[in-house]
Amino acid sequence: TARSTLDDGLYRYDAIARLQDAQLNTQENSTQDPLANIGQYIQLNAVGTAFLPSQYPRVLLIDEIDKSDINLPNDLLNLFEEGEFEIPELVRISQKIPEVQIRTKDKGIDATIKEGLVRCSAFPLIVMTSNGERDFPPAFLRRCLRVKMPDPDEATLKTIVEAHLKADLDEQQWQQAQSQIESFIEDFINPDVTNQLATDQLLNAVYLITRQFRPNEADQEEIKKLLFKRLTSAEDNR
Repeated sequence: TARSTLDDGLYRYDAIARLQDAQLNTQENSTQDPLANIGQYIQLNAVGTAFLPSQYPRVLLIDEIDKSDINLPNDLLNLFEEGEFEIPELVRISQKIPEVQIRTKDKGIDATIKEGLVRCSAFPLIVMTSNGERDFPPAFLRRCLRVKMPDPDEATLKTIVEAHLKADLDEQQWQQAQSQIESFIEDFINPDVTNQLATDQLLNAVYLITRQFRPNEADQEEIKKLLFKRLTSAEDNR
């Protein structure tokens, strides 16, 4: 969602492609109504698709909303309150063409839009993640159920590592790597660094020591120094 706006999430209208096709039809002296195929140039994006009418609530993930456009939270607030949005390109022609079939974010599934309005019948379940890089308006937060994800403990990290990396190794290779894996996990959950490391940094480190490359103890320490850097750029210059 980096720098994303609400319009980016609702739908995409390919005006350039439509103009090119219109020019081609003019050259070929086509008698086709230029409005008849407007649906070919409109596609609902993830947010827009989530607000289509459905029997059951759809699920929408908005990842890292703190990196989005500064106005996105307030714009989303209006959408959440109304439960609907308009597609202006279709509203303008709604008297002549009241129903238009357009593409959705769901592959191979189209939707029929009536009078340019998309209105949900079952409000979607919306999950938003944030890294805490900025604050959000109080009105927006009041409409959210906020959950702080705890840092994974040692047992959870072992489960995560096993789920991601064990499948590519035979049982003997996996058992031989256990002492190294446990050592890396112990260093990873060190209170001095835990809050500034991401789990994928641990996965990258364990991946290196469990594959063809079998580092000695000195190399393992070097891997830790390289991959267990805090998620700030300050250490990159050291």
